[in-house]
Amino acid sequence: MKEFSTSEIAKKFNIHPNTVRFYEEIEFLPKISRKENGYRVYTQIHVEQLKLIRIGLQSELLQNGLRKQVINIIKSSAKGKYDKALELAKEHLESIRKEEINAEEAIKIVQNSILRETSKNTKTYTRKQLSDYLELTIDTLRNWELNGLLRVKRKENGYRIYNQEDIKRIKIIRALRCCNFSLSSILRLLQDLDKDINVDIKRTINTPKENEDIISVCDRLLTSLAKAKEECNKMIEQIKMIKKINPPV
Repeated sequence: MKEFSTSEIAKKFNIHPNTVRFYEEIEFLPKISRKENGYRVYTQIHVEQLKLIRIGLQSELLQNGLRKQVINIIKSSAKGKYDKALELAKEHLESIRKEEINAEEAIKIVQNSILRETSKNTKTYTRKQLSDYLELTIDTLRNWELNGLLRVKRKENGYRIYNQEDIKRIKIIRALRCCNFSLSSILRLLQDLDKDINVDIKRTINTPKENEDIISVCDRLLTSLAKAKEECNKMIEQIKMIKKINPPV
């Protein structure tokens, strides 16, 4: 089997040799043998494992332990526990699918026209009362207001007062935040809904505008989840490849 030095394998993947050593240190790579002079010797197994690492670390999704799942997959493969790695990869794929389902369900909440609902209820709430009613912290409500998601009216005494329309808006925000949509994507959606109730909700919440200063992975959550699913399937195929060329004893 062909052998590689640290510098050769680093060049092959366009990374610094220290990165290769770091991967060894954090147990991302199979055990590396050394020559009599102490130099590390890498084989095709390490090359294939590095391919797996590069695929796995492409994902930007961090929520709900998704990144930790990827790390466990890589480490299991590095230890030669390929069946375990495949099992973990399939569990990871299922986790991504659940995130997709949750995101789609959150969008359906909006599509089911919470904003269009009309209510004859004229009851209003103070911030404390609303916090208790919706089981949200006062800090959460304050944060949403500071980020422009809420425009709350005030009484003559300066106290905030929330009406039924505010409650509908807050329910939308809560549903989308629970599914990891970013504040900026939710704000974009609410602003577009204020202009046109028939806006394409799915497209709007997943498509940042050109003039937005900071665009995070959660501004393109649906696209990012689809990409993560694709990457997970690639990881599964790569683990099978490694297992094939290095079958367990």
